[in-house]
Amino acid sequence: MGATSHQAGAAGRALTADRPTSVRNVVLVGHSGAGKTTLVEALALTAGAVNRAGRVEDGSTVSDHDEIEHRRHRSVQLSLVPVEWGGIKINILDTPGYADFVGELRAGLRAADAALFVVSAADGIDGATRMVWDECEAVGMPRAIVVTHLEAARSDYAQMTGVCGEIFGAEDPDAVVPLHLPLHGPAGPDGHAPVTGLLGLLSRRVYDYGSGERVERDPDPAELALIADARSRLIEGIIAESEDESLMDRYLGGEDIDLKTLVDDLERAVARGTFHPVLMAAPAAEGARQGLGTVELLELVTGGFPTPAERAPLAVTAPDGSARPPVTCDPEGPLVAEVVKTSSDPYVGRVSLVRVFSGTLLPEATVHVSGHGLADRGHEDHDVDERTGALSSPFGKHQRPLGRCIAGDLACVAKLTHAETGDTLSAKDRPLLMEPWSMPDPLLPLAVEAHGKADEDKLSQALARLVAEDPTLRLEQNPHTRQLVLWCLGEAHQDLVLERLRTRYGVQVDPVPHKVSLRETFGAEATGRGRHVKQSGGHGQFAICEIRVEPLPAGSGVEFVDKVVGGSVPRQFIPSVEKGVRAQAARGVAAGYPLVDVRITLLDGKAHSVDSSDAAFQTAGALALREAAAEATMHLLEPVAELDVLVPDEYVGPVMSDLAGRRGRVVGSDQAGPGRTRVRAEIPEIEIGRYAVELRSVSHGTGGFRRSYARHEPMPPQLAEKLREQAEKGT
Repeated sequence: MGATSHQAGAAGRALTADRPTSVRNVVLVGHSGAGKTTLVEALALTAGAVNRAGRVEDGSTVSDHDEIEHRRHRSVQLSLVPVEWGGIKINILDTPGYADFVGELRAGLRAADAALFVVSAADGIDGATRMVWDECEAVGMPRAIVVTHLEAARSDYAQMTGVCGEIFGAEDPDAVVPLHLPLHGPAGPDGHAPVTGLLGLLSRRVYDYGSGERVERDPDPAELALIADARSRLIEGIIAESEDESLMDRYLGGEDIDLKTLVDDLERAVARGTFHPVLMAAPAAEGARQGLGTVELLELVTGGFPTPAERAPLAVTAPDGSARPPVTCDPEGPLVAEVVKTSSDPYVGRVSLVRVFSGTLLPEATVHVSGHGLADRGHEDHDVDERTGALSSPFGKHQRPLGRCIAGDLACVAKLTHAETGDTLSAKDRPLLMEPWSMPDPLLPLAVEAHGKADEDKLSQALARLVAEDPTLRLEQNPHTRQLVLWCLGEAHQDLVLERLRTRYGVQVDPVPHKVSLRETFGAEATGRGRHVKQSGGHGQFAICEIRVEPLPAGSGVEFVDKVVGGSVPRQFIPSVEKGVRAQAARGVAAGYPLVDVRITLLDGKAHSVDSSDAAFQTAGALALREAAAEATMHLLEPVAELDVLVPDEYVGPVMSDLAGRRGRVVGSDQAGPGRTRVRAEIPEIEIGRYAVELRSVSHGTGGFRRSYARHEPMPPQLAEKLREQAEKGT
């Protein structure tokens, strides 16, 4: 690829696209620390979007967009950096590599048409990156691999390309092949020889970056000999994956295929998603104008990755679910755009990053906003017409005005007050809806309380905004434990939510221990007598009732039966007794947890013609139930969850052992695709509060799970007794 550099300065102006074929949308994928953000900055420098100091005209950098990221020294959100190369606008979507922010990664995958997998030559490839590769493989997304950290003493490019072939090319080793070999400079004192240039396998040219500028030259005889074998493998892989049979016959017949034909076939195979070239890149040295390999990478993106117009027609429906014809990437077609990210700006307000799939989005236009399919995350279905604010193109901390955004492009839209991440924007007279993309379930609970009265007043609105921005965050007001619970993806996600509440919305909350919804029930039949008799001058209180309590099968709730004979309890007070025992059952009778699965029978009682009252019989009923509980064997019931754990085969043993140590019962396992196993288990919910974090540790970041409520069942006596003691101390 690319013997010629086409640098196009874009500093200081918004990049606009006039047709879908002049746009490329590419997402960077890789584990935390692989060098994605550094690579984005290097590409921006080479494309002329920043100066040699790596800064735009106001002194900021392309990664200057979130104070939290500066404090944490890692990416926590999706960011867009548009650059221009050879007349093509490239929307580079930089994603966080940490597993807790996989929602941002999925948003980037949704907005992109191709992916660059960034892997570190020093650290290798983690399991989570492999999983994302498999997801892209399943949908045929074009991919290339970029090897970084070549300057590290322990880096080995040849070894790393071999690892990439083994992992990413497991099904087809010929589909993952390097485009260049490294040109090494003199070895340093530690014996490590730095990479100073590239040996182009197709062009048989040397691209030397050793001087700080890219210099192209012919290879010397030793370099030419080094290229031969690798070049043959590359050409065979390109021809095979491009399915150009006539060219394969010519090549095997000994014909020397011209460079243009090979490059055309390479670009065709990459765009089809069947060939995945390996490249290398490194940031520019101080004062240099180009980073190693960045020119070659930009040329691959513009020449080898597909345009938005090549994307398959997009399935859409009306908001009511009725069918509508698929839409294509046509600026003149019906408007269909999607909010892939929502953020809050202290000066502008809510800002929505939007990918336009069809039609043209204009500023100050009325659009229809549809949000459906995320009710389980606290996002109610909604359909509303809204007026868009200004359109802009982000660059670091700044927004550069845009006059329009055509099909295939991305832009930021201001003032969409009702639009949330995942919503569809369409024409108000022709509303359409895209199917929401798949998001991981947040399974790590964080129970919080407002720190003070001022925080309590602002908390509800702040949480609503956070949930609108982040579909991987779920808000729950648990009616049983009366706790406000934020369900997150991991501890880093929890920390980010708390920090955003504090710094962005000025709300301080205190984390508190998360409670599971325990229950109580009777282990055997028991009776109780409630006597509420008071006389202290004036109107007195008199009520006596006798009850019998019997255990019922699980799921029966609380049943009340009246078996009073002879009018010992007047008919008008029987509902009062029922009200009193049900209120006491809701409060609990042994450890303060709701009573369930019992039949309470009112047998007898006494009343006074003057002093009996509704309130007196409510109190007597509650006293009777407490007395029965004091005499009976009580069981504490705990919720049991059904777990569906998906892990690579090599981690099945450790996962099963871990589940057994949590009082779990494995009920089955089965194969769930190549090299992966699904383990099904039942486990008490009290044992899996932090399972989202601990499974990640056990499976080295490759495992995932789903959970659902199964039932309540008796807790082991020793654990139940410990909780009762804690409840007594609390009172």
